[in-house]
Amino acid sequence: MRTGLVRTLFDYNRWANRLVLERAAGLSQAELTGPADVPHGSLLGTLAHILAAEQVWRSRCQEGVSPPGLAGPEQYPTLEALAAAWEAEQEAMRSFVDSLSEEDLDRVIEYRRTNGRAYRNPLWQVLVHVVNHGTQHRGEAALLLTRLGRSPGDLDLMRYLRQQGTT
Repeated sequence: MRTGLVRTLFDYNRWANRLVLERAAGLSQAELTGPADVPHGSLLGTLAHILAAEQVWRSRCQEGVSPPGLAGPEQYPTLEALAAAWEAEQEAMRSFVDSLSEEDLDRVIEYRRTNGRAYRNPLWQVLVHVVNHGTQHRGEAALLLTRLGRSPGDLDLMRYLRQQGTT
């Protein structure tokens, strides 16, 4: 049952990420990188942070590797480059999530944060965190897109589920 829930959450995560990227498409580089009052400094910075966090968490969970840092927006000279990297990451994440059993979800993941501090969490907690983290920062991206007249609209899980015909 939990594997089905985790898969649904990652399907939702992918759907919501795509909505935000679709609304950001066509923005100028100045609009994407212009200073904004969000923690990652710009729309592109925010989107790059969501992607980088997904990459780091998958690396920790799947490969047992804790990268020393997160990729920044400078890694993605255009929104198209970021979208392509994100699509590849979401494919890799989906493959990983699809491979998991119920027992795997209880496995304890040991990792180091980028500050070097060691942590341990059951895999299911980490995976739910990845989706929740994305939700937080997509909200910031949605705010910036709305200010630019390109709101992605509702990014709620229930909207996703209704569109899928599951509620």
